Amino acid sequence: MAEVTDELAEPVRRIPTDTDQPPTSGVALCLSGGGYRAMLFHVGVLQRLNEAGWLPKLDRISSVSGGSITAGVLAIGWNDLGFDSNGVAARFDEVVATPLRKLAKHTIDVPSVVVGLLEPLSSIGHHVAAAYERHLFGDKTLQVFPDRPRFVINSTNLASGELFRFSKPYAADWRVGRINSPDLPVATAVACSSAFPPFLSPYRLDLSGQPWTTDEGNDLTTPDYRGDLRLSDGGVYDNLGLETAWKTCRTVLVSDAGGHIAAEPDPPGDWGRHMLRVLQVIDNQVRSLRKRQVICGLAGGDRDGVYLGIRSHIADYSLTDPMPANPDVTIKLAALATRLAETDDDMQERLINWGYVMGDTGLRRHLDPNAAKGTLPYPNRPLT
Repeated sequence: MAEVTDELAEPVRRIPTDTDQPPTSGVALCLSGGGYRAMLFHVGVLQRLNEAGWLPKLDRISSVSGGSITAGVLAIGWNDLGFDSNGVAARFDEVVATPLRKLAKHTIDVPSVVVGLLEPLSSIGHHVAAAYERHLFGDKTLQVFPDRPRFVINSTNLASGELFRFSKPYAADWRVGRINSPDLPVATAVACSSAFPPFLSPYRLDLSGQPWTTDEGNDLTTPDYRGDLRLSDGGVYDNLGLETAWKTCRTVLVSDAGGHIAAEPDPPGDWGRHMLRVLQVIDNQVRSLRKRQVICGLAGGDRDGVYLGIRSHIADYSLTDPMPANPDVTIKLAALATRLAETDDDMQERLINWGYVMGDTGLRRHLDPNAAKGTLPYPNRPLT
């Protein structure tokens, strides 16, 4: 009975292809969804990890939605970061932060919706992918990703109800099958991962011409499952990007900049808007449950690592000399709408600073107590 209880307490669901033994090594970083808010918060976390020489220690980076935008830029630029003998990337700002900040000056969700609705031969998702291609990824494919760390861009397969994972070795759904060494555009993978409903979802991805491989356990292998896929935001299934990391690595770092449902004093009573509100409540509860399971798993020793939440309070980490962060300030940053909408310099820099402070707090409290205290990337935007 204890074995069953342990499995049920995990923040991920076991599938037939999983091994029975928990991982004994490996370091993973999970980047949550949350639009530009998450994209920029993760930049701050990554910047602090970089200063401490932790980026080369990572074996896996698993992402969804807004986190996949950040992960995609990090992946295509990995070999250009210029790591020194201490594992610190000298070109992090140039290769990662600068292009993401430039993207954040552009609104791409509403224009993609408008053009997608007006042009019957195109789709909203493809316009989002075109914007990613134009501003970030060009014509680069998944095959430019490094072999290590393994980058996994997660989306949700609406046909199977499971994750569809994009990576350099393969694109796969454990029920549908696997495509080895997929030569798919990075912009497409990130657009699938960030196709958040209802407006940007689903992304229709035609994989009918791809050489599918059937593995043991695949039970949805007919052409209707391997042709025109309907993919949605990876956060629909797992907003922390946790699934592929928790199962493969002993040390798990979770950067969570996900949203939180706002109170509504007069919830709508008509069927359509009422059902949308009900779904928002369900989604919020599922995310909260997974978050609590992750924190309990880390606290109980099931995994090593740290949870870094955009809604966390520095005081809760019991660090003796934390970098200052006023909760009245940081909670306003966490409340930024989940959009791919233009974000001004002040908000960009404060979000990056907040991610950096959370990264510093988690690093010195749970990963490397001997690390020197960090300094704000943008000292003119204090969190006090």
